[in-house]
Order: sequence, then C-alpha cells, then structure tokens
Amino acid sequence: MTAKVTPAVDPVLRQIESAHIQTVKIEFPDLFGVARTKVVPARHFGHVAEHGIQFAFPTFALDLAGNPAAGTGTAEETGYADMTAVPDLGTFTILPWEPNTAAVIADLYYQNEPVALAPRNILKRIIAEYERRKLLPLVGSELEFYLLKSENGTWRTYSDKPSMVYTWNSTIDPDGITRKMCEALEAMGHRPLAVSHEFFPGQFEINLDHGEALDMADRTFFFKQAVKEIAWQNGLMATFMAKPRSDLGGSGYHLHLSLADPATRANLFYDPRAEDGLADLARYFTGGQIEHARGLTAVFAPTINSYKRYVPGAFAPYYVLWGYDNRTCYVRIPPERKGGTRVENRTPDGVANPYLVFAAALAAGLDGIDRRLDPGPAFAGDAYMTADGNSTPVVPQYLHEAIRALEADEVLCQMMGPAFVKAFGAVKRLESDRFRAYVTDWEFNEYAFHL
Repeated sequence: MTAKVTPAVDPVLRQIESAHIQTVKIEFPDLFGVARTKVVPARHFGHVAEHGIQFAFPTFALDLAGNPAAGTGTAEETGYADMTAVPDLGTFTILPWEPNTAAVIADLYYQNEPVALAPRNILKRIIAEYERRKLLPLVGSELEFYLLKSENGTWRTYSDKPSMVYTWNSTIDPDGITRKMCEALEAMGHRPLAVSHEFFPGQFEINLDHGEALDMADRTFFFKQAVKEIAWQNGLMATFMAKPRSDLGGSGYHLHLSLADPATRANLFYDPRAEDGLADLARYFTGGQIEHARGLTAVFAPTINSYKRYVPGAFAPYYVLWGYDNRTCYVRIPPERKGGTRVENRTPDGVANPYLVFAAALAAGLDGIDRRLDPGPAFAGDAYMTADGNSTPVVPQYLHEAIRALEADEVLCQMMGPAFVKAFGAVKRLESDRFRAYVTDWEFNEYAFHL
C-alpha cells in the first residue's frame, strides 16, 4: 500500500493487506434500501477513503424498473449532476461469501453538503435530536423473508411442507442455506440471535441483536445483502416482499424500540413503580407512534405489494391500536421488563429501508415525547374481531393513499426533511401510476370470458 493516507485509514489498510482483500465495494442505500455500489481495487481504496468517489445524484430519481421520476430535485433540476460518496471507515467489513472482497458504507455529499434526502443522513439527523435531549435510541431488527427456487420457469417455495413454524432442520432447509447465512453474519460481527422457519412454507425469520440505531441500520443493510446474495449463490431467490404470492402469508419487519441513558445505558422505558412497569417516556413514545401511524405507513410499507399484507386476521396491523403483548395491534408492548422493556411497531414489511424506517419511527416517538402524547388505553382482545370499525383509525390501504398521508403529516415532513418527502413522493407516485395502468392476470381471468 503506497497511497498517502490519514492515520484513521491506516488500520483499514492493514486489515485489507492482512486479509488479502483485492476488491472493496463502496455502497450506499438508495430510497428503496438497495445497495448502490461501485467496486474499486484494494490498492485504490486509500485514495477513495481520502477523496470519496462519484455517483450520479439522479440515482435517487429511479424506480426499481429503472424509470426516472420527474420532480425529485435530484435529476433534471441539477443537470443530472454527481454526488460524492465518502466511506465511513467504521462500517468496513469483509464479506465472507465473496472471496477476497470487503465492503464499506458511504455517506453522500452534494456541493460539499450532506445530501439531505439520503437515508443514512436522515437517520443521523434524527439521532442527533435524541442526543440533544440526552436520550440514546436502541433498535432491534426482526425480519421475515421467503426462499424460492425456480422449477420450469416458476418460482416455488424452497420448503413445501405446511405449518413448519418454529422448526429448523433438514426437512425445511435441506441445503443448510440459513445456517450459511447465520455463519456469514456472525463472521461479520452482526450478531444474529435466532433463526427459525415461519408459518408458511419457505418463510424464515432471522433476528439480530439490538443496538444503537445507526449501527443497527448498518447491520440490517448488510444482513439483507447477505440473505439475498447467499441464497442466489445457492440457486435460490430470497425475497423480503410483503406478500410474494396470494396463497402465502406476509413477511413483516417488526421494530423493537427503546431509549437508554447515554451514560449508564439504563433502559428509560422501564419504571418499577408503574403498575405495568412502563415509564411515562414509553407511553409518550407509543403515543407518537399512534398519532403518526397513517403518515408513517408510506415509509413502513413502501411498495404497491406492501398493502396486500394489511388485511384483518393476517397478524399485520389493520386498526391503529396498541396493546400489551397483543399481536393484533399496531403497537405491541412485549412482556419483558427491566432492560428488555421496549415498544414493538409491527407495521413495516420486509422490503422497507431500515434507515428510513428507524428515522420515521424515532421521529414519531420524539414528537410523542416532546408533546407528552397519551396513547389512550391499551386494547385487549382480538383487534380484528372486536375493535370498533367506526371509530378506530385504519392504516392506509394503498400506496397512493399512504403518500398523501405522509405529505399531510407536518411533523414527519419537517423531521424527515422536505427534500426527502419531495423525492420519495415523486418516485412512489410513478410506481403507483405505472401499476394503475397495468392489466393483471387476475383482471383477465376474472372478466375476459364472461364479459
């Protein structure tokens, strides 16, 4: 290594040399949470660490089909300019599934200023608001996904046995794919806690140990890459889609949120004097989740497909309610107390961008704390069956409805930032409009013969 670098880069360069790394992937999450990447030879990484590397700013204007949305503020308005990706050396990690390869997450700058709509920058801003109040947000990621295999051009579930929930053996994972995933995650230091088969065939869940919000988002970003890439290397497709087939259940992204004292790490959601062990801080935080539930949904459920999951009886939120250890509610308070006291928001689905999900949930919680929002009484029983449908709010049922709800939520718009709301809304409206004009198989099968 002959590049002239600052001392902060030296340990990374030594790691590159000792591990015989030949290639380094410079990555950042786009609005979808997809890893947008440039690959550099290891000998060039010192220069990139010092000076950054260029990406096209209008990357943030693209949908997943490669269509550019107008009006994002990142494309035609800027002359399709470049932005600079500067590696955060603290995220440097060796990728066990790619030989002699490492990756690092970069922060984004445009005209020497942080890109306001970049998901990682948004989360940093929200965390800074908590730091100003001497609060440390902690988050846990609980993600479900499907493994699918292609047979004669059709994607079928990797495991085809019904109701294998809470099993993990060769009958549901004959090739040991989830073991390979967990071993890779452990080698990367991302601390998987548990893996199991979920209720529907081919559906799995891997839980990661909780941590500080930015670190947790980074680990989740790498986790999703590991799951998809290791599956693909083994002839499978992993998908975090909310509902990949009509006959399968949904895949959720359950957020576990708590606040700690930055100095002592004591859980501030726990109050031993309270009858239910919940501190007022936890109640106010929950009040923020309830208050902003409809506005949060576009970030939590960011695709057309996401809304196939929000149906009564699917163990996904429908009515905006909270309850103690109640999986039919929007917010569930798990039974653990003391250090395990936390708020679980069950609304996001697996495709949601972890940086944006954390930022939005924490923004809503902070508003609840600042305004001391009362979440109301806890709901008991089956919300799908017994909630008052006339008076209880329901989560948005379509992506375009959720976008309008986000844009109408002044607090979320301010905290997530107008640049983000503008770009996100433009890209998502394009997605919604494209689907609205698309004729599905269901429509043809339902109408063509009879009408």
